[in-house]
Amino acid sequence: MGVFMKLKLVILSLSLLIVTAVFTPCFAAVEWSVQNRLQMESSPVDVAVSLNDKWVFVLNDRGEVLVFSRDGSLKEKIQVGKHIDKITVGPRDNLLYLSSRKKKTVEIVELDFIQNINTAGSPYKGPVDAPVVIAVFTDFE
Repeated sequence: MGVFMKLKLVILSLSLLIVTAVFTPCFAAVEWSVQNRLQMESSPVDVAVSLNDKWVFVLNDRGEVLVFSRDGSLKEKIQVGKHIDKITVGPRDNLLYLSSRKKKTVEIVELDFIQNINTAGSPYKGPVDAPVVIAVFTDFE
């Protein structure tokens, strides 16, 4: 075998090696685990997660948006109608975009998350049975 043949064989081998390395798919190992499972009474149609990962919104086939907290507990059911087929979280976590292909509409819904605060035993000013309580959280430092 001549030098020219050997050189040709080396170039061909290197070319095949480069083509194989460049065009061969490479898969990395992926480890995964189920963090939580939300049990539904009805079939989910769409799911959206708030930007801060605090709320999970599940649209079901009954026309309800189920609001779950991060730990998976159901916090609220919002009746939106069976015509809604897609939900999207807005740029703020309290905005939901509800889409209906059938009615060709998008409804923008603002949610207000109201948290009850137990004020029993706390200092207060005014009548005990006032219809509105303003709770002030401060830090004097």
